Amino acid sequence: MERNGDKDIKMATHTHGQHSLSLGDANLTRSMVIEMIEKKFEYLRKEKALNIYGTMMIGTTASFSGLLANFIFRHCFRVNQDALKTYASLTALPFLSTVVAYKLLVTDALYSGNITQESCALRSTLVSIACGVLYPSALAFSKNGRLAVKYHTVPLPPKGRVLLYWVMLFQTEVKGMLIPLAFQAALGMYNGIQHYAIFESTLEKTVHED
Repeated sequence: MERNGDKDIKMATHTHGQHSLSLGDANLTRSMVIEMIEKKFEYLRKEKALNIYGTMMIGTTASFSGLLANFIFRHCFRVNQDALKTYASLTALPFLSTVVAYKLLVTDALYSGNITQESCALRSTLVSIACGVLYPSALAFSKNGRLAVKYHTVPLPPKGRVLLYWVMLFQTEVKGMLIPLAFQAALGMYNGIQHYAIFESTLEKTVHED
């Protein structure tokens, strides 16, 4: 009887030890999972912050390009009217177009895994040039050209030679847009490379933690 009692006590103790060990393992596993999730969220938070910073930087420089283009074309057309209206639109529209185009053509494509580092840098550069220089220049030309025609601040071009007339009239002043063109191209390429590097680094850390 005593032997059976001792055996029952040992079995109970062994069983209790197994339950304690399993409970400890469960707590340990749970804490490891929580730590991994927290690290992933930290990686994603840092990546998102850096990506937003890069996109906002390109959008902000596009706004400055719009301001410069508006200043140049207002000077060329000798326009003094509606200054606030044209400067406001030339600041806001290039910024918004750059942010939206960058998200659609670079960020979304990068997260889908369909582009390489070279393609990411090229897309970022093209977005930066198109939305940060070409679009603001065309917009400034259009808005101030209409004002010039409306208020007769410059002689109207002869029929049949409109484009040549404007090119000859503004060729000296428009050269000033070469500075933001070069800057936007360099900034777009740099941001595209950095964006891809951040994405790859975050992806590798996440896979390693898994």
